[in-house]
Amino acid sequence: MIKIKVKKEVVLWQIHTSDSAEIFEVIDKQRDYLNKWLPFVESTRKLEDTVSFVESIMNLPVERCEFVFIIRHEGNFAGLIGFKGSDILNCKTEIGYWLSRNYQGKGIMTGSVRALCLYAFNQLRFNRIQIKCAIGNLQSKKIPRRLGFHFEGIEREGEMLSGGIFTDIEVYSMLRSDMKLHLKD
Repeated sequence: MIKIKVKKEVVLWQIHTSDSAEIFEVIDKQRDYLNKWLPFVESTRKLEDTVSFVESIMNLPVERCEFVFIIRHEGNFAGLIGFKGSDILNCKTEIGYWLSRNYQGKGIMTGSVRALCLYAFNQLRFNRIQIKCAIGNLQSKKIPRRLGFHFEGIEREGEMLSGGIFTDIEVYSMLRSDMKLHLKD
């Protein structure tokens, strides 16, 4: 099991089925808050939905493995972060993330994304990382901007939100060659 230290009180732990109850509890309690930008919330109705999601990640073959991590703040579940749509052949991936309302505004997600980028570049040898954020999701798009990601443009109607509404997506990227300019070990 992989553990990535972000800072003293924040640690990323590779996801495990034993995390399912905590994940579901936050989704269920913060359904209105999370549903605005996370379309999966609408279809996550019972604990078994979360268990199935976690098992689907854990049961991927090694060559298709997508690392997903629990964000823990002082030992408590704070959110999820991980890779998605990784293209091993072309050494690129995307980072997706969400954070419980209770942990917003503390630098937890910015630090977590930074740590995961360093892991992706240094351990997994990726060359490119991208982050996509809905145009209206101001909190989410502050993260790649703070970390020095390059704004590449708009993916028109790139994501369907709850209720079947499409939204434009801002696309940000960082290359391994950018890392030394923007991320410090």
